[in-house]
Amino acid sequence: MIPAALKGTQSAMKKLFPYLKKEPMLPVAVLAAAVSLVITPPTKALLSAIDWRTLGTLFMMLTVLEGFKQENVFRPLLRLTGRISTMAGLSLFLVFGVFFSSMFVTNDVSLIVFVPITILLFRAANRERFLLPVISMENIAAVRGSLLTPFGSPQNLFIYGQSGVSALHFVRYMFPLWLLSGGLLVCFVLFLYRGRLRMKTDLRQTEIAGTWAPERRRQRIVYLCLFMLVLGVIVSRTRFWYVAVAIVAAAVLLTDRKLLLKTDYVLLVTFFCFFVFSSSVAANETVAAFLEKAMDGREYVGSILLSQVISNVPAAIVLYPFSKNIGALLYGLDSAGLVSLIGSLASVINYRIYVREYPGNGGKFVKTFTLVSLAFFAFVVIPGYLISRSGF
Repeated sequence: MIPAALKGTQSAMKKLFPYLKKEPMLPVAVLAAAVSLVITPPTKALLSAIDWRTLGTLFMMLTVLEGFKQENVFRPLLRLTGRISTMAGLSLFLVFGVFFSSMFVTNDVSLIVFVPITILLFRAANRERFLLPVISMENIAAVRGSLLTPFGSPQNLFIYGQSGVSALHFVRYMFPLWLLSGGLLVCFVLFLYRGRLRMKTDLRQTEIAGTWAPERRRQRIVYLCLFMLVLGVIVSRTRFWYVAVAIVAAAVLLTDRKLLLKTDYVLLVTFFCFFVFSSSVAANETVAAFLEKAMDGREYVGSILLSQVISNVPAAIVLYPFSKNIGALLYGLDSAGLVSLIGSLASVINYRIYVREYPGNGGKFVKTFTLVSLAFFAFVVIPGYLISRSGF
């Protein structure tokens, strides 16, 4: 007979395996953090090196946007998209909505806003066969649109703050690759709908946009105010971001405490583990000595490769002290998200949003995402390398 304890363990494992299959990034992140803590034991300095600001900002945005979804706050935007008659036009609108908004509210936030809307619209239009290529292009739009501004992505913000260059100089240096990326995105969307450029969306505004419940007006106002607060924290780079976290948590508790249970805490834990890993690696003297030697004149390729292991934000923190050509480092980090899912934490967000709506389709997402992103990478990798040689 099988002991009761063993039966309980087997039952728990049967429940755990399907969950891990649905959340493959979580065990990878936990394992990476655990291994790194063996290499570099945890200390107070290690805890302070973790990017708590990014985690706090992500918590606020995930929570507020969950409120947006619940209260249908995106209704005006949905009504606007309902006026676009063709799938090609709708896809261009959504992709470039991400491209331009990512310059100001960061790439991860733009994906959190637009990807759920894209899923909703493509379901309503019965065009879900185009969904994965389009949200893959939205991912590219987030990565490449955000590279223009110092605050478009966490790695840009970090390097901008460390380098001491002016915002105008930063924008000038990144502009050629940003412009090339925008042109290529138009070509990619048109190629997707080749021979079907006049395909109709068949969307009905009333079905897409839904209605607003008059009795929930207060909740909508609260979430809009909280959203403006989060954007203010991102743009201003205030060091009192933790006060905003407390305000958001308290406001949601008073407005609708059940909403806090819907926040994507799996994504937050995944980010935390990646930050633990990067901080532990950077604190190890042996690893630091190796990186200093390996990065000499190889910032562009080195940042792309390392980002495939720890993603580009942690790679920026690890590699900056050992880089002489900061421009090559920037271009490499901003191109890393086109190689694999792990290359950019924004891509992990995109993946999480999709698998929450389509459980069990994670492998399908990774396959389409990788094919589309690598095709785009093939067009920009050489121009990026040539421009980065001019220095920052």
